[in-house]
Amino acid sequence: MATRRDSVDVLDSFRQFIGLERDVLVLSIAMLAFSLSFQMTGRYVPEYLRVLGASATVVGLYGSLGNLIGALYPYPGRALSDRLGSRLSLTLFGTVSTAGFLFWFLAPLIPQVAVAGVSLEPWIWIFLGLFLTQAWQSFGLGATFAIVKQSVEPSQLAMGFASTEIFRRIGFLLGPLIAAALLTLTATFVTGFQYILVVAAAFGLAATVAQHFLYDASEDSLGKSFEGISQIRDDLQSLPSTLRPLLLADTLIRFANGMVYVFFVIVVTEFLRVGFTGFGVSLRPDAFFGVLLSVEMVVAIVTKLPVSKLAERTGLKPVVGLGFLVYAVFPVLLISAPDNQWALVALFAFSGLRFAGLPAHKALIVGPAERDAGGRVTGTYYLVRNTVVIPSAALGGWLYAQNPSLAFAVASAIGLVGVAYFALRGEEFEAYAGGV
Repeated sequence: MATRRDSVDVLDSFRQFIGLERDVLVLSIAMLAFSLSFQMTGRYVPEYLRVLGASATVVGLYGSLGNLIGALYPYPGRALSDRLGSRLSLTLFGTVSTAGFLFWFLAPLIPQVAVAGVSLEPWIWIFLGLFLTQAWQSFGLGATFAIVKQSVEPSQLAMGFASTEIFRRIGFLLGPLIAAALLTLTATFVTGFQYILVVAAAFGLAATVAQHFLYDASEDSLGKSFEGISQIRDDLQSLPSTLRPLLLADTLIRFANGMVYVFFVIVVTEFLRVGFTGFGVSLRPDAFFGVLLSVEMVVAIVTKLPVSKLAERTGLKPVVGLGFLVYAVFPVLLISAPDNQWALVALFAFSGLRFAGLPAHKALIVGPAERDAGGRVTGTYYLVRNTVVIPSAALGGWLYAQNPSLAFAVASAIGLVGVAYFALRGEEFEAYAGGV
């Protein structure tokens, strides 16, 4: 991507600080807005399903459908953006995602109908809405990695990713707090969540309009058009060998997390049933869950830059390994936590450390790639990982229906296998090896 420093505006110094040019900054701001929308809604959808009558097995299937969409959307999304152009694609994806939030809002209001003698429960519409809400996220994953790869020195990749990640993580911080406030103001969860969905749609609409009018796509160079299955095969064969141990360990850990991730909110609201009382406020368990997510993000944001800087001294591998370990042990710690509000606050604060290692993790993925192949390597890596993880939530849902504690214990066991494998076989990125 060409740099443009011929003119100076009021955002120039801020852009220099975070290392982004105008078009990427617009995308980052859109990422913030959509992160608010997704974080206000996504973590609560399993509870929405449960209240609308879905079983634990159905909730698990919903999680696996989300995994499937996450694995399959990026490639056709990239092909569509190549065909339509960046601006039109961004506008299309943003509009579809915004419509998805409104579709979720309408789900409880849709009259129950029967198809071929089978009654369609209200929660079925949540599954259909997922195909819409996830549309915006199908654009730009590989491009974002490639842009950072081309913009910073190899030894500063973790810091570069930390800068862009902060935009998204602010949404992760504020979104759950907005959700908690709206839930506190309403008598029931369903009513409160419907308010949340309306606000999420408003954020999505604002981001879509901003993208359409502010994004300058004239100098994009996001790679060649998608060429079908043969391209996927070629990309897999060209994946750097140093990434394979990381990919296997990461896949095990993400599979473990995917088994129980959709049940975190249900554990807090239904299994533990822990609310919050103090500082003059009293929160139901559903509202308290939003606060816990924000506590998690505070730790993630505060530690992200220092930990990324630490990686320049210790190397990427120890930092990535720490994040993997937190991912692995959190499920068993959560399901066995006492029904005490402060214990949950401490536990979710601990969980925030898993995000602190993400910039180093991304640097370890894209670092070994050729300078102009960062996006392709990233897309291949995530395609493999996300494809394998697809059935994890369905398996977790089946186990949760039998015994919630068993599901979470098995998840942690699988995650710890991934941690051990990475510790034994994972390789350091050579640009960071000198700091070890």
